Amino acid sequence: MQDYHSRLSDPASRKFETFSYLPAMSQEEIRKQVAYIVGKGWNPAIEHTEPQYLMDSYWYMWKLPMFGETDIDRILAEAEACHKANPDNHVRLIGYDNFSQSQGASMVIYRGKTV
Repeated sequence: MQDYHSRLSDPASRKFETFSYLPAMSQEEIRKQVAYIVGKGWNPAIEHTEPQYLMDSYWYMWKLPMFGETDIDRILAEAEACHKANPDNHVRLIGYDNFSQSQGASMVIYRGKTV
C-alpha cells in the first residue's frame, strides 16, 4: 500500500476523485471518457470550483446538465468554455445515470491553480 501524502495543509498535494491518483489525462483520454459516458446513455454535466473549496461538497454547475446530448465535440466544447470562463478553477465532468439516479462517472478534467 502506498501513502500519497495528500494533506489539507498542502493544496498541491490534494487528491480528488479516482483519476487524480493517475497522471493527468491527455485530450484523447478525456475524449474516451466522454465517449464512455455517452455510450452508457448517461447525461453529461460540467461543474467547477475554486481550488481552496475543492473538499467542499458543493461545486458550481456550468449551465444545466446536457440531457440526451450525444455529440462528444459539443460536450468537450462546453467543458472548454467553462475552463476558459473560470481558468483558475477545477473543472469536472459528470455522467448522470437516469436509471440509478446517481453519478455514474465523475472526474476532474481541468485542474485549477493551487495556492
